[in-house]
Amino acid sequence: PSHNGWTLGRLMRGAEFECFICEDEVREGPKVYGKTAIPAGAYDIVITMSPRFKRRLPRLVGVPGFEGILIHPGNTAKDTEGCLLPGTAYNDQGVLNSRVAFDALFKKIDAEIKAGRRTGIGIW
Repeated sequence: PSHNGWTLGRLMRGAEFECFICEDEVREGPKVYGKTAIPAGAYDIVITMSPRFKRRLPRLVGVPGFEGILIHPGNTAKDTEGCLLPGTAYNDQGVLNSRVAFDALFKKIDAEIKAGRRTGIGIW
């Protein structure tokens, strides 16, 4: 559901709930850069070096109409220009405990990729 310019989503890995996601608002019509949520669906993930954050981050692959969608810590829509912000809980402003949720998710994704397995997520 959308709340005051942001959307609360659920990040799934297979059939398992992983964490909540704060992202931009779901909008009808054309995408607005830095203000429109990505379409719900399943996406493959790679890990790339982010020049902006100067660290390795998960990047979604094949998001229709979007490029460069990362998963990184943050709590409100003000902390993102289209990326996904994980959290263990949420309130009316965004997600909570983002760094804890991110670290747990990154560890799982990184281990799968290092083991040579394809990895992905679902956003709902």
